[in-house]
Amino acid sequence: MEAKVSFTSHKILFFNTLAFTICFAVWVFNSVLVTFLVDNGVFDWGPIEIGWLFGIPILTGSIFRLPLGILTDKIGGRWVFGGLLLFCTIPLYFLSFANSFWSFALLGFGYGLAGSGFAAGIAFTSVWYPKEWQGRALGIVGVGNAGAAITTLLAPTLLIKLTNNGQDMEQWRVLPQLYAAALVVMAILFLIFTKNKKPEGQRTIKQMVKPLGNIRVWRFGLYYFLVFGCFVAFSQWLVPYFTNVYGVSLVVAGLFASLFSMPSGLIRALGGWMSDKYGARKVMEWVFKFSIGISIFLIFPKMDVFTPGKGISSTKNGVVTYVSDSKITVDETDFSLQPKVEKLIDDKKSILPIKNSWQTPLVHEGDKVVKKQVLAQGTTHIHFSANMWIFAILAFAIGIAWGIGKAGVYKFIPDYFPEDIGTVGGMVGVIGGLGGFVCPILFGYLLEWTGFWTSCWILMLVISILCFFWLKRIVIKLLNIHAPGVTEKVE
Repeated sequence: MEAKVSFTSHKILFFNTLAFTICFAVWVFNSVLVTFLVDNGVFDWGPIEIGWLFGIPILTGSIFRLPLGILTDKIGGRWVFGGLLLFCTIPLYFLSFANSFWSFALLGFGYGLAGSGFAAGIAFTSVWYPKEWQGRALGIVGVGNAGAAITTLLAPTLLIKLTNNGQDMEQWRVLPQLYAAALVVMAILFLIFTKNKKPEGQRTIKQMVKPLGNIRVWRFGLYYFLVFGCFVAFSQWLVPYFTNVYGVSLVVAGLFASLFSMPSGLIRALGGWMSDKYGARKVMEWVFKFSIGISIFLIFPKMDVFTPGKGISSTKNGVVTYVSDSKITVDETDFSLQPKVEKLIDDKKSILPIKNSWQTPLVHEGDKVVKKQVLAQGTTHIHFSANMWIFAILAFAIGIAWGIGKAGVYKFIPDYFPEDIGTVGGMVGVIGGLGGFVCPILFGYLLEWTGFWTSCWILMLVISILCFFWLKRIVIKLLNIHAPGVTEKVE
């Protein structure tokens, strides 16, 4: 029989989710602001510098998740989360005075602490709910990931209005101040309407960090590196991706990025319910399969490939008597050529690759040729538009899969570490959050090295395969322990 849950528990859950939503919107703030400033020529930063500015706030929010989770277990989430909200307003406000890469980096390191609010949120929520509610409750807190969509959806429009469509660029400095004000309001509401609570039976720091020696923590961390860290990375990276690959405006790019991040955040609550009902392991297996499959489709770049095609060779010795774009005559023998015809290609409607082939004469009238000599060289042109709408749908789908997976990972934690949710959840959050820091930087280097924007999806494919095979290895190991011989029969 399912335990009853009080109104106070649900109220705490609501404010934790709302606060984390605001924190997440702040956490990915640079994705829109930096892209806007670079696109408008305010700063001359390349993809590597942009990747660092995207990643630095994510780094801070990641590495401080563990200490914040421990601190929440020690003194309670009301003071930790409320204090975090107030602290982050300071560097965010001073971002409005930044004028260089290093000032952006330093202040980003400061307000990036907002991302560590997740550790406080899940630890503070967990103490208010029984075990059978953990998956749903923690999944609902994770809905705050949709805060990324608030920034990618609203910030571009605000920047355009504040700067009068780019006519008064200095007015971009108002946006960080508006975000800082939102944090202050959220902090006041949080401190007024929440009630503090700590886990029963307080332990020493040494006792609390002891579970971190368990390999499961690091395995869950790798899973979260993919489903959360890569989600964070793409919630930022998709903005310059759309503007560069498809040539859309910042507002449209922000809209598409929102279509990736908002459903992925909202679906996390469903992922929590699915994990409670079907088990986290089964949910994660399907998440990894989807991630692998969709990544394979996304690795193909927008491209034009020219390759040698079918040529035409002489069937006899002789003299070339006539040459045109459509025919070559050797003595009395005619050889028909496929002339080059320019095909009109509409990238907005083109879905599958389009092939265009032609043959170009290599000989001239009066030339003597021998049998099997190539008279005309064949050329094949393959155009693949990487249709923007198909790309957006696939990105939407992988975001949904990752959103479900985020809840699945955190369902593992109360199942295996019921007394250490703050510590283990914090550590898993650190590893996952590091994905959001590392990946934009790796994306920048991969783009610089390969010249392909889709190189980021190759990285996703590799990580997805690694997670899937580690999970399958654990399943086989458990079968061998609890049901020896079953694995061989299944194989």
